[in-house]
Amino acid sequence: MNPTLRPPAADPTPASRTIISATAFLRAAALLAVAAALATQTLSAQQSEWRYWGADAASTRYSPLDQIDASNFEQLEVAWIWRADNYSPSRGEMLRATPIYVDGTLYSVAGSRRTAVAIDPATGETLWTFREPATKRWEDSMRKNYGKGVAYAEVDGRPMIYLVTPAFFMHALDPATGRKITSFGKGGTVDLLGDLGRWDHHPTEGIPFEVGYITNSSPPIVVNGVVVVGNSHEQGYYQYLKENVPGNILAYDAGTGEHLWTFNVIPQEGEFGNDTWENDAWKWTGNVSAWAPLSADPELGLVYVVTDPPPVDYYGGFHPGDNLFSTSILALDVRTGERRWHFQTVHHDVWNYDNPTAPNLVDITVDGRDIKALVQVTKQGWAYVFDRETGEPVWPIEERPVPQSDVPGEMLSPTQPFVTRPAPFEMQGITEDDLIDFTPELRAEALEIVKDYRLGPLFNPPAVGDSRPSIHCPGANGGANIPGGAAVDPETGILYVASTRGCSAPRLFPGVERDSTANVAWVTLGPGGARGPQRLPLVKPPYGTITAIDLNTGDHIWQIPNGSTPDRIRNHPALASVDIGNTGAPAHATKLVTKNLLMYGEGRGAAPIFRAVDKMTGAELGAVELPGSTITAPMTYMHEGSQYVAVAIRLPDGEYGLVALRLPE
Repeated sequence: MNPTLRPPAADPTPASRTIISATAFLRAAALLAVAAALATQTLSAQQSEWRYWGADAASTRYSPLDQIDASNFEQLEVAWIWRADNYSPSRGEMLRATPIYVDGTLYSVAGSRRTAVAIDPATGETLWTFREPATKRWEDSMRKNYGKGVAYAEVDGRPMIYLVTPAFFMHALDPATGRKITSFGKGGTVDLLGDLGRWDHHPTEGIPFEVGYITNSSPPIVVNGVVVVGNSHEQGYYQYLKENVPGNILAYDAGTGEHLWTFNVIPQEGEFGNDTWENDAWKWTGNVSAWAPLSADPELGLVYVVTDPPPVDYYGGFHPGDNLFSTSILALDVRTGERRWHFQTVHHDVWNYDNPTAPNLVDITVDGRDIKALVQVTKQGWAYVFDRETGEPVWPIEERPVPQSDVPGEMLSPTQPFVTRPAPFEMQGITEDDLIDFTPELRAEALEIVKDYRLGPLFNPPAVGDSRPSIHCPGANGGANIPGGAAVDPETGILYVASTRGCSAPRLFPGVERDSTANVAWVTLGPGGARGPQRLPLVKPPYGTITAIDLNTGDHIWQIPNGSTPDRIRNHPALASVDIGNTGAPAHATKLVTKNLLMYGEGRGAAPIFRAVDKMTGAELGAVELPGSTITAPMTYMHEGSQYVAVAIRLPDGEYGLVALRLPE
């Protein structure tokens, strides 16, 4: 066995403990048996590939491959390690990309220049690289190392790789050589700033800083001959400028690079939703990024886009109203950009509850009715389920009253949408009953700590200053988020979602008090957080979970802790004689689902262990050690008869790389 990859030592708090509904389990087991009976024994070349960030246009993160199974999972060994620091030697440059695998080659990005790379899938050898020249537009980007990958398509029989960079250019590359396809755009490149809207820009310097700026973090998606491009803005939590350019959605002909349409995420005068931006904010405020990866249904001709809030993250008094299409799900006609339907998951969002990952598309059967469904998992701990053709909720979503703000100038929506089914997969809101209680002493310390905070339900409004800030549970980094997100099994309709408690305690201060140049009433000093007693978590476990939800019924089938109890908690002196069970790691499990397994790493900062569990019960089937903890979602592919799993990891020296696993030859 490879000495760098082996089954981990026995854990006194095993990860196989499950919370399971017996009825739901029997139904799920029956579904799997039917699916297995109907499955074909051979796979097409495309089924052996991973052509999109999320495996397919539906972002299922599912593969029908089954060579790696329960009987051999613990025999996995390292095939190769590819180092990303060759492309940006800085420990701050995290590798966040998930590769794609097409026609015998892996393609991805790395480094702050977002260098496109082709990698030999059997050896990890770099085959070619492409890097655009440095510009001020690139230097100004706050998302340089946030690249999640590239896109692929065949246009009139010609294969093409599409790269969107931090400078907001799109390049079309030849997959065989990495050279630009000069018939696309202008010499192989499209300047995306030119089609954004009414903002003038310099070709290398970009948009003037006083006007704003826009960048990118996710790959585009190619559907029915159209490339649809998302975007992102400044990093969250520390925003202070209320003016920026909006994150309009752009679309291009996949073969020529011709601009086809622009969708205004902040509706302009005369457009639907314009009246939800009061104070004429639609004229000058911005953001509303489509920063998460995109999904699409080629048969319906729809692309699905999710968005984030306008600036600033925790204060919106200068843009009163519900603010469509911020923090929303959009279904757009891929040929015309026409809005087919939308749903706003948070009105006038001041909690940083952006929709953080691509929607999962899956066909389900509910009460005997076949539904082409879309499910969006969120930081709030809900799975919103819709008919993806019409936008009708599969189960009722109710507008319910929520607490109002006492921040001067803030005007919150009186109601917010509450999902009635499926049940939340994460704790929502916080009360004294949720506080840590491993020992009476820790409980007393926790009660003393929260005297300085405002506890409350979901949508607890942000508060001003150092005096009694509000605690949000889940917070800006809680619930479902981009590293783990969700995977869905198209054969059974079962969703697997990773979540953390991740509570926040943001603090608002007058802008002039913090920065005399800030053109905004309030600024936020990060999402913060309330420290628990003796550096332990403030709330009860589990701190990270994976939940299986049957989308045919809305039932939770099982929930397990993410991995095992971290050493810093298990070995804490205050817990020396306490049986705390398995708390799970406070990280987002990075996962994928295959024909016969759910596989996952424990995520950023957690144990370097890769695990396999039974899809129907959550029972652990095997575990192997990795050379480092996983960073983002893994992928799998079949190459020359061997199934591989590849995932970005943090290496022992603090740098980042891509590791590929396979069974012994």
